[in-house]
Amino acid sequence: MRIYFVGSHATGKTTLCRYVSRRYGLPMISEVARAVLAEMETSLDTLRTDLDLVAEYQERVFARQVAVERSHAEGRFVSDRAFDNLAYVAEHTLNAAVLMNDDRFHDYMRWVSDGIVFFLRPHQSLLKDDGVRAGVSWDSVLRVDGM
Repeated sequence: MRIYFVGSHATGKTTLCRYVSRRYGLPMISEVARAVLAEMETSLDTLRTDLDLVAEYQERVFARQVAVERSHAEGRFVSDRAFDNLAYVAEHTLNAAVLMNDDRFHDYMRWVSDGIVFFLRPHQSLLKDDGVRAGVSWDSVLRVDGM
């Protein structure tokens, strides 16, 4: 059983993911984007000013999400992300079409379709400065939600 909570930030994905993980004894896959950011030794402020770097970052986030999911040999987990980062690719880079036309994307979407996907909608009261997403506007959340 694979369960995904997907959506923009300010939806409560991680909170729900933790609950389902504990309640049903499923391993939890946490957001991988922050780890990738740390490994690249860069910051969100730097990414926001360098289109090539943000494209590389989003590619790495997608590849890491796929790798982490596939590492669960039994294929049982709950994840607070899936293909969500592709909306961020469309929002912040120019390479969304390249990623979405890649065979890896199509293989991944077939993999995800064998799981259960819950699409969560944002709520403005959940949009908080957590030190990572500082400066994110409600308009940006709504654009990503729409994607």
